[in-house]
Amino acid sequence: MSTPMEIAEQNPMLDATIHPPHDASMDLSHQISTQPTIIAEQLNVAEPLAATDPPPPPPPAPTPLHDNKFLVSVEVCLKPSSTARLEDVQRAVERMLENRSMSYVDGLVLIPPHDLFLVENVQRICICDTEEWVKNNDVLLFWQVKPVVHAFQLTEEGPCEELGPDGQPSSFNEWILPAKEFDGLWESLIYESGLKQRLLRYAASALLFTQKGVNPNLVSWNRIVLLHGPPGTGKTSLCKALAQKLSIRCNSRYPHCQLIEVNAHSLFSKWFSESGKLVAKLFQKIQEMVEEDNNLVFVLIDEVESLAAARKAALSGSEPSDSIRVVNALLTQMDKLKSAPNVIILTTSNITTAIDVAFVDRADIKAYVGPPTLHVRYEILRSCVEELISKGIISSFQGCDGLSIPSFSSLKEKVNANELHDTDTVPLFCKQLIEAAESCEGLSGRSLRKLPFLAHAALADPHSRDASNFLCAMIETAKREKSEHPE
Repeated sequence: MSTPMEIAEQNPMLDATIHPPHDASMDLSHQISTQPTIIAEQLNVAEPLAATDPPPPPPPAPTPLHDNKFLVSVEVCLKPSSTARLEDVQRAVERMLENRSMSYVDGLVLIPPHDLFLVENVQRICICDTEEWVKNNDVLLFWQVKPVVHAFQLTEEGPCEELGPDGQPSSFNEWILPAKEFDGLWESLIYESGLKQRLLRYAASALLFTQKGVNPNLVSWNRIVLLHGPPGTGKTSLCKALAQKLSIRCNSRYPHCQLIEVNAHSLFSKWFSESGKLVAKLFQKIQEMVEEDNNLVFVLIDEVESLAAARKAALSGSEPSDSIRVVNALLTQMDKLKSAPNVIILTTSNITTAIDVAFVDRADIKAYVGPPTLHVRYEILRSCVEELISKGIISSFQGCDGLSIPSFSSLKEKVNANELHDTDTVPLFCKQLIEAAESCEGLSGRSLRKLPFLAHAALADPHSRDASNFLCAMIETAKREKSEHPE
């Protein structure tokens, strides 16, 4: 039986989301702090034994260092004008990383100016998802890391939409992934408790089980994700961002990726009993797409409760009987797609109680996406303010290192969370940003992203770049938005 590391090496599209072997000498729960122990073990250095201890067993063979390395994704975005092969760019970046001593933290990697091939073809190189391995704001050093390079080129075409019969709106929009429209979307979404990593690991396992030919009659999985929660929490954006991210991570296995966004409302026909047929017709088109072995298809159904309404409501007479046909057709078509190894269905719902229980039961992951916590609200506002500073709309804060504002985690490390307002070690602009985040309790992520714009629009002088005045305006705007927010 292959170890997880062997599986990762055989399947480079999955390595960034599969954990290193648990029995390796460096356990994930200890990470960097255990390095001296690991090195001692590899050098066969033993601790002194007590007089009563039995004779030591023969020393084990040293563990190869590469078995202890963390797999870290390095995403390489090619320039639109580049005609280089993805494989050539990937190898060039791998050579560049091998020749450099560097720490691995999330963010951009500078392209060496003397490497003319990379300068000519590469738009950016970015290290991703190191927080999967690192705790307490530590960093991964080059000798601890095995970089997994994913080269890709963005598609600049927008969504393709065809009109249905009689000029009616199409039943779906189609994107070729990775799309320029979704570039940076994954990084802009901020959540607690590792939600994004959970989704990446789920998708990696679903594709791996399929690729390895696991018998679905013995181990069942449907490749269906259901994100539920209140409106404005970024569920639809997270589905699109996940599809974009997986199209990059899986491009060595699936060079062609498509995102099909179902227009649920267009599937309800003005003719009674026709809706079920429209659902079947749509999924027939999707079935044709997934017949191509090198094509990975993501199907996004937003507000799935409009298609998968609980059938008990229709039976009680509170819903039209046509909705029963729609639910039956949807469940039947999803069961047919289950046999296709290269499709993932992503769904969202604002009202999970309205969804038919048979659909909920088919979902592999049912993740709740709730309102942002104080930590998340601060990070969202921080990213917004840093963007305004970078564009010159407001000036940098005094004592701030360039465009970088201290993160919430780094502030909590300095002082107890309850003293963030009182201590002198926290800069004034951070206290103001925390106050603004506290004032936004109960607001959605969508409302938070609009807050800096509304705050700037409230300034008496819109051309003023004073950062302190802007933060004061943002605090007042946050309080006003909260007071006007319906409960």
